[in-house]
Amino acid sequence: MNPTPVAASRPDTRTFLQYVPNRGFLVANVVLAIVYTLVIAFAFEHGNRVLLAALLATEAFHLAQIIGYCWTVWRRDTARAFAPGFDAPVDVFITVCGEPVDIVRETARAAQAMTYPRPFTVHLLNDGLVAGKENWREIEELADELGVTCITRVTPGGAKAGNINHALSCTSSPYFVVFDADHVPHPDFLVEVMGYFVDERMGFVQTPQFYANQDQNRVTRVAWDQQTLFFGPIMSGKSRLDSAFMCGTNMAVRRSAIADAGGMCEFNIAEDFLTSLFMHERGWRSVYVPKVLAEGLAPDDFLNYYKQQFRWTRGSLEVIFKYNPLVRRGLSWRQKLQYLLSASYYLSGSVILLDAVLPIIYLLTGETPIVTATMTLALVFVPYMWINLYVLQRTSNFTYSYQAIAFSLSAWWLQITAMAAVLANRKTSFAVTSKATHDGARPNFLRLVVPQLTYAAVAALALAVGLAREGASASLVANVAWLSVHLAIAVPFVVAASPSRGPRRAPLVQAPAPALPAAAAGDRATAHPTPPSIEPALQPAHD
Repeated sequence: MNPTPVAASRPDTRTFLQYVPNRGFLVANVVLAIVYTLVIAFAFEHGNRVLLAALLATEAFHLAQIIGYCWTVWRRDTARAFAPGFDAPVDVFITVCGEPVDIVRETARAAQAMTYPRPFTVHLLNDGLVAGKENWREIEELADELGVTCITRVTPGGAKAGNINHALSCTSSPYFVVFDADHVPHPDFLVEVMGYFVDERMGFVQTPQFYANQDQNRVTRVAWDQQTLFFGPIMSGKSRLDSAFMCGTNMAVRRSAIADAGGMCEFNIAEDFLTSLFMHERGWRSVYVPKVLAEGLAPDDFLNYYKQQFRWTRGSLEVIFKYNPLVRRGLSWRQKLQYLLSASYYLSGSVILLDAVLPIIYLLTGETPIVTATMTLALVFVPYMWINLYVLQRTSNFTYSYQAIAFSLSAWWLQITAMAAVLANRKTSFAVTSKATHDGARPNFLRLVVPQLTYAAVAALALAVGLAREGASASLVANVAWLSVHLAIAVPFVVAASPSRGPRRAPLVQAPAPALPAAAAGDRATAHPTPPSIEPALQPAHD
């Protein structure tokens, strides 16, 4: 078999996959970010030392994320060896844990219809019995109906990772492909991905997660908009740096590689992310194929979205605090930094909250980290803000929406609670994202946004205190304006959690800019600058 070098990047009509780097904008973004940070640190008169230290810490975090993002998307992946006629035996795994039978049926039928030079076996990995799902017997009946294999676990443990490891013990093909129950593969999935295994050190091949129900409602649209940045320029850049990681579904894996890494990681709820790290440190390679080859379902209500994000956050933060990439000997320096950048995105919750409370602190106490004139700050801030947001939009081919940014920034409490759980070593169970679709009124999930509502109440109190102290001064007006920005960012998040009486749109049948700065108004007004950032770009995606 003679491998033919081909580009890992292949044409696709999906605009989020068609990113072409513009290095001039990337360089400008980094330069302006550095200049802005230096100006904040050294050019302005300092105020309260504690607040200044806090502000500089947030600026350093934003700067690191911006530099890391621009480095990641600097260019797309390079050519990889690919053998079009590759025909090694492969097992197809469809992980099932209580999903509706109709959804599993569609995925299984599509898997059976995939094109490949040799016969392959489709397996339903049925975790319904050990997870206490009522329809686990129906999955076995479905397997009989379709003529596929059903592997039903009777011993629990390890959640989805344990399910896959159990299936590996029951099968023998040198390669396996994994689909979530709702991710319907295209007929050409196998022929598009298996050829990369001609490289004997290729451990796994990952393809995008594409949400077929993205237009169903506000939550599905935001969930998809957030994915476009990750599965567009970021994963292509990570693939170039041999740091593309498994995302739980729509992936092909070499059995010997995952065995070398100790199997799928069963002790982390973001099992795919950590397993990828273990495989990379053992010297296995990875590649990302930027072509939609399967179509799945986004979480379709706020609770499912929240659970999904919490799981990703908790699992990623464990990588930092328990398996820090910087001390993993087998990783290259590029891989260490890429894993750290991806995981550290979820530290942004603390940074966003700190940025958001600075205007409130001023209103309550009159204390500020720096003092400057409005126009002086604007001269450095406005160009920086513009290039930062423009790069974020340009690299996503203008698919990364305001609501996606707002959801990312408003998830600060979710990220803080997940970090607290990691630091306290509290056990968190694996929660499968519901694949069911809903009609009718939007449920009430306001309990999940109590922190955001509390922030709004505290802001109102702080405004009253500030007005009583100094009236409508230039400083107060400026800080109130930027406090309003923080509140406006939270609105889409809160609205998505609130109930509605009207019916949703019919479900589709399946076939940061972080906080803006509290700039001063008027000459020598106090300021609380908190710059925008492209942190959401580094969000890992798992399913």
